[in-house]
Amino acid sequence: MAEGVCIVGLKIIGTGRMLPLKGIANTQLAAMVDTSDEWITTRTGIKNRYVCTTESLTDLAEGAARKALDNAGLSAAEIDMIICPTLAGDYAMPSLACCVAQRLGVACNAFDINAACSGFVYGLEVAQHFLASGKYRNILIVSADMMSRLIDWSDRSTCVLFGDGAAACVVTVGNAVKYIHNKAEPKWELLYSNSREGNSPFAPSSSDGGFVQMQGQEVYEFAVRAIPREITTALAAVGMETSEVKYFLLHQANSRIINAARAKLKQPGEKFPVNIDRYANTTAATIPILLDEMLEEGKISKGDTLVLVGFGAGMTIGTCVMEWE
Repeated sequence: MAEGVCIVGLKIIGTGRMLPLKGIANTQLAAMVDTSDEWITTRTGIKNRYVCTTESLTDLAEGAARKALDNAGLSAAEIDMIICPTLAGDYAMPSLACCVAQRLGVACNAFDINAACSGFVYGLEVAQHFLASGKYRNILIVSADMMSRLIDWSDRSTCVLFGDGAAACVVTVGNAVKYIHNKAEPKWELLYSNSREGNSPFAPSSSDGGFVQMQGQEVYEFAVRAIPREITTALAAVGMETSEVKYFLLHQANSRIINAARAKLKQPGEKFPVNIDRYANTTAATIPILLDEMLEEGKISKGDTLVLVGFGAGMTIGTCVMEWE
């Protein structure tokens, strides 16, 4: 059996999303740093993003989780596990998943995973293995990130790229996922943010303030090379052609990356939905936010083949092929 092909799969039975209230248009950023709406739009496809003001990340995660539960027709008490793909919760400890569990009033297995922007696809594979064990029935995956506290708002090369947001899904045993594969290529220096630092007198402090550091061109080249390669490998493993795929749901990092990958795969633009213009890069939350929107709009039907691809710091990349149930 080819690597990544699922013996015991899963299906998504409910989705939900939550964004902060405050939207920030490109023109507002242009008043803060040396940039412009035209510069941002042509290079990234982004027109707007949402950032937290009074909201915590736990607030967003809880809101998305409750919507997913309602959509699935389940109560919180029916959830056996909570997995939160996130770069950082509101606290170094406890995990964001534990905070969500408390908000929902449930006592269950709960933990975070950090695969950066590939986090949602990583979360699907982690959930799939737990479901295959037979010990768990319904798992809640909540992808949530608050990039507004990790970026340097005086750095135009990064502050224009990101937004805050959360999206959740409820998964259970099913046959929707046909293939899922995650891996990391060790190139962490292309995109990183230093972790929280204390005031230990025995260790030096970093000079970058913990803000996101990115080698943009190298990240672009990695993504444009890796996405078509991983999609081709995934479809070959399940005996499918690109023409049989209804939608390719790619991590919403940059519209130029999505267009370049689409061109290499020789597929029409309508197969590559985007919402980066409205939300910017919400890291682990981009794919499930997009998925939730498309389901809400009735664009996905039973039997549709979807290919999900996340890529991010690490450099991580995750690929999933599913036939919607």
